[in-house]
Amino acid sequence: MADTDSKRAKQASESSQKVIIVTGGTGLVGKGIEAALAKGEARDNERWIFLSSKDGDLSDRAATDAIFAKHKPTHVIHLAAMVGGLFRNMKYNLDFLRINMLINDNVLASAQAHKVEKVVSCLSTCIFPDKTTYPIDESMIHLGPPHDSNFGYSYAKRLVDVYNKAYHQQHGCQFTSVIPTNIYGPHDNFNVEDGHVIPGLIHKVYKAKQSGEKLACWGSGSPLRQFVFSEDLGRLMIWTLREYPEIDPIILSVDEAAEVSIRDVVYKVADAAGFAHDQVEFDTSKADGQFKKTASNAKLRKYLPDFKFTSMEDGIKQSVDWFFSNYETARK
Repeated sequence: MADTDSKRAKQASESSQKVIIVTGGTGLVGKGIEAALAKGEARDNERWIFLSSKDGDLSDRAATDAIFAKHKPTHVIHLAAMVGGLFRNMKYNLDFLRINMLINDNVLASAQAHKVEKVVSCLSTCIFPDKTTYPIDESMIHLGPPHDSNFGYSYAKRLVDVYNKAYHQQHGCQFTSVIPTNIYGPHDNFNVEDGHVIPGLIHKVYKAKQSGEKLACWGSGSPLRQFVFSEDLGRLMIWTLREYPEIDPIILSVDEAAEVSIRDVVYKVADAAGFAHDQVEFDTSKADGQFKKTASNAKLRKYLPDFKFTSMEDGIKQSVDWFFSNYETARK
């Protein structure tokens, strides 16, 4: 009798075993998920597989299907995308549209064909209309065209939300999406030309320290942004996969009160790197870009009122220390 009970228990535990593949899993967000799992989020009944482009070309349907057949996932976090900075987007809008459409179509079609229980896709705040009111929230995604500079990437990402609704309506699929604000952290792309604000600044501070020159920052530093640390985003994406019940997307962002000026960010990076404030210069002849892109996290707070985000000081310190320690191998 005891043998039969233990056999039943073993079968039950095996049937509840989850296999989670993370596409694009070796980038900034994938590493954030890995860090969150390593620091207490892991569960015994979950096996996480972090895929990179070396594991197969997701813009190819047969290759995508082969990945799903090989790993037999029960759950998917979909991070893979063709990405690039402003100038690359402006030059190749068609490529960004077509390749991302192919990737998203293949991943979601394979997920449905292989009876995946849940997919969480990662979108971007650039999908919101260019002309809008602030703060932006999840209901505003389709209320007007995105900014012209990266409309190809933006529409491909926007259509994931449309796919999710259609898959749910026609097949009952539990496919959803998250929209993070500006992400930063270890394992970022620290390229000065093509990277984002914080990793670009960290690399510039490193170079300024090496050369003994001043840190030159473009613009006045007055624009405001919300930044989310990659490990915090990792914890929130794990929560979304396990707990978030909606098909509609959810914005994953720090509170509006945590919005910070680029000037403040520059000085926080300088402090973390031991770089003197009087060696920082702002070139006000350079354009500032959009003044603010405030996003509301009211929906997130409805679900997780007590979630504690890493402070900017701590997150930037961890990012600076990581880059300085891994300069030779960091993406730059």
